[in-house]
Amino acid sequence: MAFATGAAAYAMGTGWNRWITIAHGVAGFGIVVLTPWKSVVVRRGLGRERAGKAASVFMGILVGVSVASGVVHAFGVRLLPLDVTAMQIHVGTALAVLPFAVWHVVARPARPRRTDVSRRAVLRAAGVTAGAGGLWLATEAAVRVLPVQGGDRRFTGSHEVGSFDPVRMPVTQWLDDEVPTIDEEAWRLVVADADGERRLAAPDVAREHRSVRATLDCTGGWFAVQDWEGVSLDRLVAPGDARSVVVTSATGYGRRFPVRDLPRLLLATTVGGRALSPGHGFPARLVAPGRRGFWWVKWVTEIRTSDRPWWLQSPFPLT
Repeated sequence: MAFATGAAAYAMGTGWNRWITIAHGVAGFGIVVLTPWKSVVVRRGLGRERAGKAASVFMGILVGVSVASGVVHAFGVRLLPLDVTAMQIHVGTALAVLPFAVWHVVARPARPRRTDVSRRAVLRAAGVTAGAGGLWLATEAAVRVLPVQGGDRRFTGSHEVGSFDPVRMPVTQWLDDEVPTIDEEAWRLVVADADGERRLAAPDVAREHRSVRATLDCTGGWFAVQDWEGVSLDRLVAPGDARSVVVTSATGYGRRFPVRDLPRLLLATTVGGRALSPGHGFPARLVAPGRRGFWWVKWVTEIRTSDRPWWLQSPFPLT
């Protein structure tokens, strides 16, 4: 439950994500509530000599680090030593747990029993849920009462950094992406749609500008509200009978969007009244309101319509 809700909260940027984030917090504290009972089982297991003991212990350490780093992030500690964020530790250790968890279930099978769905078991589960919910409420109250930065968290759990100040807004990329060097005069935007394929220079893209105030909510655990200026994709793209639009970066990074989103998507060339910096997507980046940061493709060089549905892609980019 903690992993599933965490993955969903990581992917979504709309308002109802708040309930997923709450469920994620309660599930995480549920692990804490279960610790006294689980520790009895752990002590018995440590007293036996059997294969895989070290792997089980390491899995337990990873789970503990993941839960602890999530709490640290909630209290407003975004950056850790070596420029690592608490959110990166939280997500990284959660992903590292997966293979160990699968192995643990296979190597330590537990057969279903009738008592698993008994009235007593249901009451115990309700008690654990209530205890976890109480811990979550207590933590939220502490975050808002104590002099920490956690109280500014968005419903996604992200902290505010650099709103209306693009210079302070962090520069982040997805996984192995790097900031490219792009010559604005040589840069061309390829648009392939129902009207054919054409190549647009920077002055052509800048002709029809509008301003959009939108929140860039990065999966790294921060968000920033900015005024973005650019051209709506529905002014650039003639979809025809296409089902989706693929926006691709100079680095090869890309995401697929439903055609119905074209009026909401903005190809931005400036932010806060000034040109985009290289780290923020110069000369043009996508602004996708209501979506998490990994949808906001930077250094856009190609926009292409497609007959494939928008959801026919990896939920998270693989590179």
